[in-house]
Amino acid sequence: MKILYAASEAQPFIASGGLADVAGSLPKALCARGEDCRVVLPLYGDINPDLRREMRYITHFNVPLSWRNQYCGLFESQVGGVTYYLLDNEYYFKRNGIYGFYDDAERFAFFSKAVLEMIHYLDFVPQVIHCNDWQTAMVPVFLKAFYKDLERYRGIKTVFTIHNIQYQGKYGMEIASDLLGLPPAAVATLEYDGCINMMKGAIEDCDQVTTVSPTYAQEILDPWFAHGLDRELRGKEYKLTGILNGIDTTSYNPETDPAIFANYGPDDIAPKAVNKAELQKLMGLAKDPDVFLVGLVSRLVGHKGLDLVKYIFDDIIQAGMSVVVLGSGDYIYESFFREMEAKYPGKVAVKIGFIPQLARRIYAGADAFLMPSKSEPCGLSQMVALRYGTIPVVRETGGLRDSIVDMGKEGGNGYTFQTYNAHDMLGALLRAKGLYENKPLWKKAVVNALECDFSWGRSAQAYLDVYQKVIG
Repeated sequence: MKILYAASEAQPFIASGGLADVAGSLPKALCARGEDCRVVLPLYGDINPDLRREMRYITHFNVPLSWRNQYCGLFESQVGGVTYYLLDNEYYFKRNGIYGFYDDAERFAFFSKAVLEMIHYLDFVPQVIHCNDWQTAMVPVFLKAFYKDLERYRGIKTVFTIHNIQYQGKYGMEIASDLLGLPPAAVATLEYDGCINMMKGAIEDCDQVTTVSPTYAQEILDPWFAHGLDRELRGKEYKLTGILNGIDTTSYNPETDPAIFANYGPDDIAPKAVNKAELQKLMGLAKDPDVFLVGLVSRLVGHKGLDLVKYIFDDIIQAGMSVVVLGSGDYIYESFFREMEAKYPGKVAVKIGFIPQLARRIYAGADAFLMPSKSEPCGLSQMVALRYGTIPVVRETGGLRDSIVDMGKEGGNGYTFQTYNAHDMLGALLRAKGLYENKPLWKKAVVNALECDFSWGRSAQAYLDVYQKVIG
């Protein structure tokens, strides 16, 4: 099967979040199953220079975008058995960063149109274009409006994945003609609540909508989760399905990971204690093998449940726990964690920013990993934590609910709480700490965590089933 995976970011080229991990690992899993899955993304200025040097120039062409006619260079790279296409336009993409620019609507409308235009110049015609989030949401819309009757495009189907429904690509109606150049029927497809909504257009025009977990697929039918799109999604529920993401278990492997202090696995978990001791030393925490060390690696924003953490943080420390935090985001949370570090020296360590090596060291060195999210479409951190034998403590929402089973139930691999309540979260942490104090049972829990399988095998097959369904 020929699949073109369109994403605004992908490992190992450039990343800002979980989408890049998925775009870097799902196509690899599909190729490993014998499918021809290729990835297309923008050629950003921040892409790893070593990877840039390995790219091969194919051709260039012009992309029509309303009254514009913009240059696009087409480059190819082979990484990990996967073919990547990178689309070059320095005006749009040679900047510091990926998102957050005043002209993001134009940048990603160009990218979506260029994804389709490049098919003219390849010896590869996909059967399915798999689009991801609002940055590629215009691909199904442009395909239907301008390309579907062209011989080369007639059989192409589209799948659209919602990774986070909060970000929908909402803009003023004026961009419909000035930027997108769409006919009236297509404008009606995009219009929603008085504005242009690119995600809504993709939901209307694609052949299948997926989300990144079964629970999230149900949650986004509810106004509380859907950020206004619930009416649209309920009308298209017949083509909505949820597939839990996986992780790259080759990259995330405590037995071989060079980023951690000591390698270990289910047959020998003793070196995990070395990782804890070295993490405590690195972060300025009291070196105590018996203290219950809670890790938190997260964007420091409200929907990650950090107001719950703020509310009972003193209780966490007074219960005899230690906390290590890595992340960046809203000033209010960055300031709070800095204050807690100053208030509890030796018990709280905070690093503002994102340092991939340190993240892995926290996954390996912590005893428990806290994810109290208000909403979490899938979440990968809880899976990575399990991969490193660190017990997740999570709220039952989205993919957290689908991947973590409370230790009080059969097949338990972590600790969960249901209601969005700080003391319920504290109760889950205290239950985890109680198990930690029973060393034989804790050792069994760690080994069980290390043996959990969140590789892409099962999920890749689920996506293949979706592709086969739309191809017919």
